[in-house]
Amino acid sequence: MVGAQLAFASHERVDRVIAPCSRVHAQPLPRWIAAACILLALLLAQCGKAPNADMLAANTQPAGDTFEDRFPAPQFKDRFPTEKESLVPYQRTAAVAAAPAPQKPATSPVRVASISPTLTLPQPTEREELTTLVSMKSSAFPYFGNNPRTDAPFLNVGSGDRRGHRSYGGRVYWQNETYNDSRVLVHVPETFDINKPGVIVVFFHGNGATLERDVRDRQLVPQQITDSGVNAVLLAPQLAVDAADSSAGKFWQAGGFKRFLDESAGQLARLYGDPKSAQAFANMPVVIVGYSGGFLPTAWSLDVGGATNRVRGVLLLDAVYGELDKFASWIENNRSGFFVSSYTHYTRPHDRELMSMLRNKGISVSESMEGPLRPGSVVFVQTRDGITHRSYVTQAWTEFPIKQVLTKMAATPALRVASVPPQTSR
Repeated sequence: MVGAQLAFASHERVDRVIAPCSRVHAQPLPRWIAAACILLALLLAQCGKAPNADMLAANTQPAGDTFEDRFPAPQFKDRFPTEKESLVPYQRTAAVAAAPAPQKPATSPVRVASISPTLTLPQPTEREELTTLVSMKSSAFPYFGNNPRTDAPFLNVGSGDRRGHRSYGGRVYWQNETYNDSRVLVHVPETFDINKPGVIVVFFHGNGATLERDVRDRQLVPQQITDSGVNAVLLAPQLAVDAADSSAGKFWQAGGFKRFLDESAGQLARLYGDPKSAQAFANMPVVIVGYSGGFLPTAWSLDVGGATNRVRGVLLLDAVYGELDKFASWIENNRSGFFVSSYTHYTRPHDRELMSMLRNKGISVSESMEGPLRPGSVVFVQTRDGITHRSYVTQAWTEFPIKQVLTKMAATPALRVASVPPQTSR
């Protein structure tokens, strides 16, 4: 047991003395070890195996021979390159050897090295598609003027403090429930570029509709505009809320449509994110789409709206229920724009009558959507049996008719609308 303890102590002493990272100084041998060595030397001498003097001198630690003397600490010049040297090649080699698999670029803020406090720069981001509701004073409602057809106040029914309107069908709709929504559905596709020729699509919805439930979600009007690939934005004002009423509200007024477009220029510029774009929106050509009961604000906007020179096209979707003289007058006096009316058997008599009126004026009328759409084009197309009025905005002579008309429009340079490349997935 005593011998084992001595062996362990000797091994521990060796570790402490020869370890390169140790700074423990070598100590003189303990007296008992020196005595043991002398005794061993005497025994070996007696046996004729004593070490010679040179061997003993080689293993004797002279004074001042420390660990630091044998293993000096590395100098600064040993660790770092001189001015004529560089570690760059070695760094690149190491980077290649240890490079991980390619990863998606980080989207965190860029950090710029600086002596001053760290500067954080946002990563450039692409503009996203925007579909939102914006309140506009020039929208159809609320409206407190007269009904131009009767020259009587529009709100022609009262009950205590409540005021309402009796529709042509005899039903009373209250102002605070049906004619008090000034919101406009605005859609700006992510590919829209203010620096390219563009177009504003104004959509007048039909009876019994709301902007979110019907125009956006069921009729997919914003989606049709995006999918067309045309440089276009959408404005869809709320008319009578979820009611069987086609009243035009402020669009009955002289200059009402122009005021609507003027106000929308600032709203579109704000949503687009560039205040300077307001002027471009203020001069941008317009296409009016009227569906069903939307024929009334469409007709009055063309007749007295004050922005006739900006209207490049009109698309009616099963919507010729009246106001034929207003449509005929716009077609006759605006040969730089196009006119398309698609219809079912519900509106066929009125569409046929309008066609006859135009032909009597010497205006050429086509009854097919197969050809190109050019300035001055007038097209009437009857849809096949089985196409329902309710689904007409998404299924007329073709699936997604608004999309097709915009695509045809963009294919005609004279109509001044650009197509934009589709947005690549990220």
